[in-house]
Amino acid sequence: MDRIAVLLPCYNESNTIEKVVKDFHNVLPEAVIYVYDNNSSDGTDNIARSAGAIVRYEYQQGKGNVIRRMFRDIDAECYIMADGDDTYPAEFAREMVEKVLQHNVDMVVGDRLSSTYFMENKRPFHNFGNSLVRGTINNLFKSNIKDIMTGYRAFSYLFVKTFPILSKGFEIETEMSIHAVDKNMFVENVIIEYRDRPDGSVSKLNTYSDGVKVLKTILKLYKNYKPFGFFFALALILTLIGGIFFTPVFVEFLKTGVVEKIPTLIVCGFTMLAAIQSFFAGLILSTMTQKNRQDFEVDLHHMSDEYKKLTKN
Repeated sequence: MDRIAVLLPCYNESNTIEKVVKDFHNVLPEAVIYVYDNNSSDGTDNIARSAGAIVRYEYQQGKGNVIRRMFRDIDAECYIMADGDDTYPAEFAREMVEKVLQHNVDMVVGDRLSSTYFMENKRPFHNFGNSLVRGTINNLFKSNIKDIMTGYRAFSYLFVKTFPILSKGFEIETEMSIHAVDKNMFVENVIIEYRDRPDGSVSKLNTYSDGVKVLKTILKLYKNYKPFGFFFALALILTLIGGIFFTPVFVEFLKTGVVEKIPTLIVCGFTMLAAIQSFFAGLILSTMTQKNRQDFEVDLHHMSDEYKKLTKN
């Protein structure tokens, strides 16, 4: 087991990967630096290997797939995850590592948004999107994570080995944040500086398509992690729709004693039945979710015992 593992997922980062590897080696000389190449065609793997990194490969395209492979393959007491594009300064890594190893933090978030991100990032829709995602998740999940989408994080062994990765692409950071909040993991924020990509380095993130994927991921995870809130909101919407269309039918009945709009009444009845079903589905699923959390805590206890045995060896 490594004491500290630096994880760098890469796709065509030949312009910057050498500097990134060397920077992390200077800040964390005791760390093992892993570069996982995701089908690069520009020699990123050879440059990283020459700079002193251990190079491995993930052939399924997508950042989520790369991180899933990293988390499966590598055992470490502390993990540092960053990008290979030199946007995250390595000098903050020591502080992040110390929070994991000395203060038992499960996930340390490299907070760009409280620092230089909005000045350095020249893509206004990225800035808006980051703020939107942060506000949405913190409101829905009652959390205080300062930067949901950052790729610069530190993790404990227990977080990495109990995190079920479902995302394939850039939605992975959102999934990490929600998992940590839902499972009551110890999360802290470290304010970091952010540098925009240097000339010649191209972002793999598509503002619109990946932004839509992130928002869909938030909605899906809210349904899975907070089913009562999701289905109660759905029940409320259905009740309002049914009530709006039923009101004129009922008023007309009071005046004339006759229901002329029978189809509308039938649709309203089915809508109200769907609302009742949604409400009780939320109740049942919230009970199941609570049971899953209890099972997770038991599994976490067993995983903690295994971790102690590994670190003793």
